[in-house]
Amino acid sequence: MKTFDYLFEPVNAGLFWPGVAAALIVALLCAPLSLYVVLKKMAFIGQGVSHAAFGGVGLALYVAALAGTGGWSGWHQLAVLVFAAAAGLGISVLSKRQGTDTAIGIVLAVCMAVGFELYRLAAGVAARTPGVAGPPGIEDVLFGSVLNVTTGGAVATGVAAMLVLGSLWFVRRPLTSWAFDEATAGSLGIRGERMRALLLLMLSVAVVATMQIAGVVLATAMLIIPGVIGLSWGRTIRGAVVWSVVSAVLGVVVGLLVTFELGVQPGPSVVLVMVGLMLIGSGIRRATGARSA
Repeated sequence: MKTFDYLFEPVNAGLFWPGVAAALIVALLCAPLSLYVVLKKMAFIGQGVSHAAFGGVGLALYVAALAGTGGWSGWHQLAVLVFAAAAGLGISVLSKRQGTDTAIGIVLAVCMAVGFELYRLAAGVAARTPGVAGPPGIEDVLFGSVLNVTTGGAVATGVAAMLVLGSLWFVRRPLTSWAFDEATAGSLGIRGERMRALLLLMLSVAVVATMQIAGVVLATAMLIIPGVIGLSWGRTIRGAVVWSVVSAVLGVVVGLLVTFELGVQPGPSVVLVMVGLMLIGSGIRRATGARSA
């Protein structure tokens, strides 16, 4: 099996294991958040944040090229995180005046356009400057790549996941009350605007972490599909979390196996596997429901 050669041959192990570790961390990070994204019907907002992050990618790459460093490093991720968080908060502010869909459309279009132009400018600067590494391939940015994840990147992903999951655990009760019944939560003194802003910040961090594996385009799927599966199978919020985590981890493991064996992009593989799990689960529920009826 090619997977065994990639992961356990001494020559290849150091190249592939950081990406595998980061992918598993991303699954653990996105699965709980996806429940709130689905409950609050924020899928389009998650898509807006993930696509807006591409603007941060272009900006970080362009600044690095001008500085004569090029390539991709930990501080690039920090810059993208700040950009994505600002975009998320911008969507939240604009949605009060323009409506949520309009605000997302404006921010998404502007950030994608800016990001692409800055990406091309960064590539041009790198091509004209000797010794400056060019930016990652556009396919790797949009759809992710296991090979681009370094040990430092995997560690940064782990730190981001601990911060987000720690914050999520700390506010789990008010956030869950707000997600299930915003009106009742408001009567209990839980401020919906504050919960929404906090969730957007956590989603921004998750998007930046997920971009390494699933890329900009497919990061949204990691924040939606596990939540759909968890809410379909879990009878309690705890059960929903368990099912979402199981589906996300299983999707990553099987998706990476497909990637290693067939030599395809990891992001689309992981997403397609999770979609398959969602369809299989839906089929099983319908079959068991028909039998019980």
